[in-house]
Amino acid sequence: MSATPQEPGIRVPGRPDRARRSRRTRRALGAVAGLATVGALLAALPAGTAGAHERDRDDKGGKGHGHGRTVDVQLLSFNDIHGNLQPPSGSGGRVTHTNPDGTTRTIDAGGVEYLATHLREARKGEKYTVTAAAGDLIGATPMLSGLFHDEPTIEALNGLDLDVSSVGNHEFDEGAKELARIQNGGCHPTAGCFQPGREFEGAEFPYLTANVTHEKSGRPLLDPYYIWEHKGVKIGFIGVTLEGTPDIVNAEGIKGLKFGDEIEAINKYAKVLERKGVKSIVALLHEGGFPASNSYNYNCDSPGPGDGISGPITDIAKKVSPQVDALVTGHTHQAYACTIPDPAGKPRTVTSAASAGRLYTETTLTYDRRTKDIVRTSVDATNHVVTRDVPKAPDMTRLIDRWNALAAPIANRPVAHIGSDIDNPLNAEERPLGNLIADAQLAALSPADKGGAQLALMNPGGIRAPLVHKASGAEGDGVVTYGEAFTVQPFTNMMNVVDLTGAQLITALRQQVSGSNQAAPKILQVSKGFTYTLDLTKAGADRIVADSVRLNGEPIDPAKTYRVAMNEFLTGGGDGFAVFKEHKNKLVGASDLDVFIGYLTANGTPSAPLAPPATGRITIVR
Repeated sequence: MSATPQEPGIRVPGRPDRARRSRRTRRALGAVAGLATVGALLAALPAGTAGAHERDRDDKGGKGHGHGRTVDVQLLSFNDIHGNLQPPSGSGGRVTHTNPDGTTRTIDAGGVEYLATHLREARKGEKYTVTAAAGDLIGATPMLSGLFHDEPTIEALNGLDLDVSSVGNHEFDEGAKELARIQNGGCHPTAGCFQPGREFEGAEFPYLTANVTHEKSGRPLLDPYYIWEHKGVKIGFIGVTLEGTPDIVNAEGIKGLKFGDEIEAINKYAKVLERKGVKSIVALLHEGGFPASNSYNYNCDSPGPGDGISGPITDIAKKVSPQVDALVTGHTHQAYACTIPDPAGKPRTVTSAASAGRLYTETTLTYDRRTKDIVRTSVDATNHVVTRDVPKAPDMTRLIDRWNALAAPIANRPVAHIGSDIDNPLNAEERPLGNLIADAQLAALSPADKGGAQLALMNPGGIRAPLVHKASGAEGDGVVTYGEAFTVQPFTNMMNVVDLTGAQLITALRQQVSGSNQAAPKILQVSKGFTYTLDLTKAGADRIVADSVRLNGEPIDPAKTYRVAMNEFLTGGGDGFAVFKEHKNKLVGASDLDVFIGYLTANGTPSAPLAPPATGRITIVR
């Protein structure tokens, strides 16, 4: 297999002269390991063994998926892994299965050791197999990956034989320059090399983003597309990033970049691929939808095609060019394999594999050698659970053990004790863990010399995992380790205390459920003493009952100024809270992680473990 070489001028900035070594190259390197330098090793290889984004898999021979002029191509895909190399804990490590009689059961799922085994088993006997992802593979990651700026996750993805991925919004968490390093390799600019004698080699798969361009030149930040080819079969992949990324990442890291319309970008490059003779096209889109059921095996084509799914992906799928044969999506962390008609009214598969490596999708694309196109009526897609009842992949176990050894001195340090699970239910407007984090921020920043905060607000997307009472290792039940706390708040945003008027606070509450957040509300988690009513029987901004907003029992005065604690992501207007950018008198405090750990330590001792804070700060009317 080989990839079409990158076109000049559209590589991510960083190390454009770095040799991209294929798996065949790395095997050859091992055979001549006695040579002194990498340059000497490369010089010793046969001509043609190294190339940009080259893919090299053996023909496994056997399922007989050729049908004369057509052949079946196996497309394996996943999305939103978020660096979950180890099995995710709590509800984030389970999926729901609906039984034939309508009852449901949960299945423990996820972990890269098991994902590798499942993918390798799925590929056995397949003559044509390609693996793709739809972004958010890194960013918002557990400590094992996050502590090392996600190098462990990229190494694991290389080992999974990932062929191509779109860029998600979380790939921009540390900015475009860090994304360049993730793609091209090299040691971290401030932390240096994490493994003695080893330099990070970067992603062996191309990251694609057709709709992210430099504002001044208009040139794409990364390759917009990738052509996978094997034995004369060509499939083009177009990658696009969430258009709303600027609203949910720190502005400084993406300065000078433009995030364009996803549909326009896909349609533009579908035409480019057609002109290059590539008629089979898959879009890797970091945007998604919401099925009517949270069961991974829910039939979202009931009663008709696409009837069981809603959200941004439905409108996008209906407008993306019919030239595109399938859409692999992500971002919403949902599971679905639906058929949504394209603009010509023809059926087209749209898939998503939940998140955290709990599922993978297997799609069969029937390729017509004469037309060079996919036979759309023959496309079939299914989500499979990454169960933990299979053998662990030894190479992934070694990878995890190696990085764990480096992280252990920090990760295993006990920081607090809890009396029971402190949950983070993703579908709840108010979450016990969200209340805890907001309380921690208020406690740290309320002293006069720390900012004099009167209330704290926390964005729900910044809470990445629950605190689980059961021990994850040898620390003992109820013990919270540094690594577990890091997993809850991995972004290390700096805390801010700012002036906002009462009117601006009420506007912020309304922005939770209106504007860009109307379709998928983002309910801020609030500190104790701040209360209001959310009326879900109404629509948009009217859902906030304005005269119900109170601080310590007193109605909020629109004309009064309040000191409000929040992280720098929110003060920058993240998550669609534009009103927060109007703040005044900003004081910068400690990081959100330091604040969180400090509160846990002070309030969760062995003799008096921390209990989950009560909910009820937000009164919900349904």
